[in-house]
Amino acid sequence: MQQRACGLVIFRRFQDTIQFLLMQTSYGQHHWTPPKGHVDPGESDMETALRETQEEAGFVSSDLRIFENARHEMTYQVNGMPKIVIYWLAELINPDKSVKLSNEHQAFEWLALREACDLAKYAEMQRALNEFDKYISQNLASLYISKFPNAFDGNKPLTLLFKRIAKETLASV
Repeated sequence: MQQRACGLVIFRRFQDTIQFLLMQTSYGQHHWTPPKGHVDPGESDMETALRETQEEAGFVSSDLRIFENARHEMTYQVNGMPKIVIYWLAELINPDKSVKLSNEHQAFEWLALREACDLAKYAEMQRALNEFDKYISQNLASLYISKFPNAFDGNKPLTLLFKRIAKETLASV
C-alpha cells in the first residue's frame, strides 16, 4: 500500500532575502523538513497541506500566499513501501509572524537556500528547494518587469529603488 503525504514549502521575504522554513522532527533521526503529513480519508491534497501547516507551524491559509502552479512531487521508499509527497510553494505574508511548533517538531529555522539545502540533507528535498527558489526568481522577476518595464534592462543589477518598488508591489498582490 502506497503512502501519500502533502505539505507546503513556506518562504518569507526578510531583510531583502528569501528564507525557507524548515522544522526539525522530534522523532526518528530528527531530520529537517517543511510542514507535511499524511492525507486523511476524504481529504484533498491541498486540504492536507493546509491542515498540516496549521497543526505543525501554526499558519492558517490567510497567513499564506499559495502558488498552486508551483508544485513538486517526490516518491521514495519508507520501510520498503513507496511514499509520495507533494509540496506546493507558499509565501508567509507577514514575515514577522511567529511559528508555533507542535509536539511533532522540536525546532525551526528560517534559512537562505544554501543553508536550507545543507540542513535538509535528503537530495530530493534539496531538489525541491532549488526548484522552488528558481520559481521565485523567475516568476517574481517577471512580475516586477511586467509591472515596471523601464526599471530593468536585463544588463545591470536591480537598483535599490526597484527592489523596494517590487517588494511593495508583491505585498499588495
